[in-house]
Amino acid sequence: MSNLAFLSLIFTIFISTSNAISQCNGLCKTLNDCDGQLICINEKCSDDPDVGTNICKNNPLSVPSPTNTCRPSGTVSCNSIHPIYRCSPPVTSSTPAQLTLNDFSSGRDGGGASSCDNRYHDNSERLVALSTGWFAGGSRCDKLIRIRADNGRTVTAKVVDECDSTGGCDEEHAYQGPCKNNIVDGSIAVWRALGLDTDLGVVPITWSMV
Repeated sequence: MSNLAFLSLIFTIFISTSNAISQCNGLCKTLNDCDGQLICINEKCSDDPDVGTNICKNNPLSVPSPTNTCRPSGTVSCNSIHPIYRCSPPVTSSTPAQLTLNDFSSGRDGGGASSCDNRYHDNSERLVALSTGWFAGGSRCDKLIRIRADNGRTVTAKVVDECDSTGGCDEEHAYQGPCKNNIVDGSIAVWRALGLDTDLGVVPITWSMV
C-alpha cells in the first residue's frame, strides 16, 4: 500500500470515529457523545443512575435499541449539571418508568395549575404528570394510563399535567432541576392504590395507555 493510500485510510477512520455515537463504556466528552439514555461519566458512556437505565449493567456489550434514540438536548445547572430532554423512550404495552410523588393541589411547592385544564386538583384523585416526551404536547391530556408496580398491583390514572424535561433551575420551576425523561409523577392516591410507601420518593414501574 502506498503512503498516500495509507494516509487516506487513516484519515477516513479518524473522521468516521470522531463523529460516531459511543455505546456502553465508549469514550465521550459531552452528553451528546453517548447513545440512547447513556450519559458521559468520567469520559465513558454509562448508565444514568438518576434515570435508572441498566443497559450497560445488564450487558456491557449490548447496543441500545435503535428505536430508543432519545438523547439529551442540552443541560442546565443548579447544584449540579442536569440533562434536559425533548423526548422520552418509546411507549409500549409495558413502558419502564420511574414513579415519583406529586402534589396537584393549590399552594403546592413549585409549579402552577395543571397544564391540561389550568386547574388544581384534589390529591385524592388518581392523577399523573408525564415527562415532556410522553406528554406529547398535551395529546395525552385527560387520557387514562395503566400503571403496574413491582409488587404486581395495578391502577389506572388520568393524565392532567406535564413533568417538564426541557427546563428547570429557574423561578418558573421553583429552582428545581428538570424532570427526567422517564417520569410518571403520581398523586398520593396513585401511590396508595399501588400499596407503595411514599417515603421512598421514587420507585420503578411500568405503564401503558388504557
